[in-house]
Amino acid sequence: MIRPRVGLAALMLLLAGAARAQPYDSPPRPAEPRPLVIAAPTEKTLPNGLRVVVAERRGAPLVTARLVLLSGSETDPPQRAGLASLTAGLLTRGTRAHSATALANAAEALGGSVESGAGWNRSGVGITVTTPLLSRALALVSEVALQPTFAPAEIERLRAQTLDEMKVSYAEPGTLAGLAAQRAVFGSGAYGHPVAGTPGSLPRLARADIVKLHAATYRPDNAVLVLAGDIDMAGALKLATQHFGGWKRPATALAKPPPPTGAAWPEGVVVIDMPGAGQAAVALAMPAIARDAPDEPAGRVANGVLGSGYSSRLNQEIRIKRGLSYDAASALDARRQAGALRIEVQTKNPSAAEVLGLISTELDSLAQAPVPADELAARKATLIGDFSRNVETTAGLSGEVVARVVGGVPLAELPKRIDRLSAVGAGDVQAFAAKVFEPSRRRAVIAGVASEFEAGLKALGLTVRVMKQEALELERP
Repeated sequence: MIRPRVGLAALMLLLAGAARAQPYDSPPRPAEPRPLVIAAPTEKTLPNGLRVVVAERRGAPLVTARLVLLSGSETDPPQRAGLASLTAGLLTRGTRAHSATALANAAEALGGSVESGAGWNRSGVGITVTTPLLSRALALVSEVALQPTFAPAEIERLRAQTLDEMKVSYAEPGTLAGLAAQRAVFGSGAYGHPVAGTPGSLPRLARADIVKLHAATYRPDNAVLVLAGDIDMAGALKLATQHFGGWKRPATALAKPPPPTGAAWPEGVVVIDMPGAGQAAVALAMPAIARDAPDEPAGRVANGVLGSGYSSRLNQEIRIKRGLSYDAASALDARRQAGALRIEVQTKNPSAAEVLGLISTELDSLAQAPVPADELAARKATLIGDFSRNVETTAGLSGEVVARVVGGVPLAELPKRIDRLSAVGAGDVQAFAAKVFEPSRRRAVIAGVASEFEAGLKALGLTVRVMKQEALELERP
């Protein structure tokens, strides 16, 4: 068969027409957004007080199971920072029936891994498995949470590992500045110390402290079993009763949580002098909101505009325009009883004062003027996209449910999340910024070579207090 040839002139005309129809430098228009359809989680309570929460996610035979205790690092006694974290970390390191190695092998046989840990207002155990193996997985979760042995050898091993990690991380300006900024905001309150403890507190933790904390907080009326994935409430209740129904509820009442905050540090800048540090870490923090605050969505959007993501204002001003840092970011840390907004930037020692000044300028700007419509729409779209992607997996969906359970937010808020973020206007963001970013609430810490930026800080009219690195004790008021 003879194919007709297209002449060069005709071919050029065709290409020119195509170029006019679709310029090469114009990407195709995005498709219309598809609404996220997600059902509100359902909840039932067993006779012993254990709450069972189910978030269905059909389509794949997977379930993420998390047993969450509603107590965490805020329960650490004075001079015992890190107790809740150490206790939770030891759960997977030996039970009455299995050694740490045997537990890992049992989880691996199920195609998963059992993970345990603690944070603010939470401790717990979790695993993701296929639906047919869920009963065996919950048996393992129950054993790990309720029957740990806290063997002395395992305590010393985990303590030594944690202290070794601290030795490395505490040599980093970013670690010290971030932890000190948290202390500056929350003071001597329950939220003020490091979750993992300190080099001074960990050696003080005895096995008796661990056993006492476990007995006091690992109880069914302080726990929530969250199951996310291919399961309904009827199946969840059956499994929960089978594996946790025998968990006895203590006769004594659950202790009330301690106050989250104490006296904040005075205004001004605290400088942690680290001779020889290759960079300086600038951390600025201020009291913010609890997780269940009505203006929490506005706070998320305000943080998105300020310092969440590559296109945020802090990253634009500090990294892109001036090249002063590889990353400039902020985070809204909204906990159950209180919260903080934190900003952290690493930069050259000589530019630390300049960076702090730029941060202050951006905070003032958000409080003084509304965010332009296009910028606001872009930041909200990013937040909504992140949320939508997160709930597509059982682990992500479980995490969103746990965050609401721990924060005291009604579970019915989950399917309304996108609508709540979409409803945030420029006035809401400005009102949040005016309330939270007020200059007298800000506490700044810079860790680095003090001699290279102390004069610059004083030139900004700031009160500067310098302390040696070895003098920093994060458990002292």
